[in-house]
Amino acid sequence: MTIERDARAVFLPAFDSLDFHEVMEPFLFNGGCSILIGETRSEYVARKMSKDRLLKESASLFLEKISRLKSDSPRLIVAVDEEMSGIRRLEGLAPPLPSLIEARSLPLVEVEGRCFENAKAARALGVTMYLAPIADIVDGQNPWLAGRTLGIDKEEVGRLVSAYISGVQRAGVIATTKHFPGFNHLDADPALVDVSLRTSREKILENAGPFHAAIKAGTKAIMVGPAPVVTIDPENAACTSEPIISMLRRDFGFDGLIVTDDLDAPATMRQRTLLDTAVASLNAGADLLLVAGGAHLEELCAGVVEAVRNGELAEDRLAIAANRVRLHASA
Repeated sequence: MTIERDARAVFLPAFDSLDFHEVMEPFLFNGGCSILIGETRSEYVARKMSKDRLLKESASLFLEKISRLKSDSPRLIVAVDEEMSGIRRLEGLAPPLPSLIEARSLPLVEVEGRCFENAKAARALGVTMYLAPIADIVDGQNPWLAGRTLGIDKEEVGRLVSAYISGVQRAGVIATTKHFPGFNHLDADPALVDVSLRTSREKILENAGPFHAAIKAGTKAIMVGPAPVVTIDPENAACTSEPIISMLRRDFGFDGLIVTDDLDAPATMRQRTLLDTAVASLNAGADLLLVAGGAHLEELCAGVVEAVRNGELAEDRLAIAANRVRLHASA
């Protein structure tokens, strides 16, 4: 594999519609192997797909668009947000996940079964990764995660997270547990404001039980959060922080795929360029970098190649990340 192909393999470009082929086809041809089929900002905020999307976007259209990509790149990570309580990108396309109220009242084996049925339908559409479940315990305020979390009872959240992971991964879809190390209180949305988590390290670790449960349940991927954790690394967002990613690897014993949250968030970039943020996340130990899809993608990949050539990023670190992503790509 060349540096150029490795540089493309580590990016997860996100699109808010199915109009992505012009960008994605050359990206995949030159080494890319991932796509996030996302939602608009208004859908994200509403925690619901728009009426227009539900009317126009059929399962057959969705499958057609993915099949076209896979015709030239059969091994591909196709990710969506499919949260038990929150954003459900496959609304109207797959059997619904149980609501939080349902999940709390059902036996865990039924929760797992409902998640399996949902993910089995998603797999038939070509989806191979869910950016879920959410394992954060929010016991303060957090507008970014409002209406998306699974509660504040750490044991219950851990059980629901584990059932979700078991169900979707049994169907062949990768579960990406998020947002490590857990963001129990943020004053603002990190996608809009440069905000930091100021909770004590002890409290963060106390709330991290659902992440331990997720790892025990076999989650194949973990997403690291978009804002700095002041008591661990005050300068860098979690997904660009070597101390936090090292903690995930060393102290939590996670050896799977590490995914970043959106790198263009103000709380993540912190006045840096997107390229500098991407290089920082790779140097910190992240594997798959979530960015907006678009014409800028080629320039971003070229910048990563240049970072290797000028010594800002070790070639073997890039290769390790790229190979870990390829390992998780599937037909």
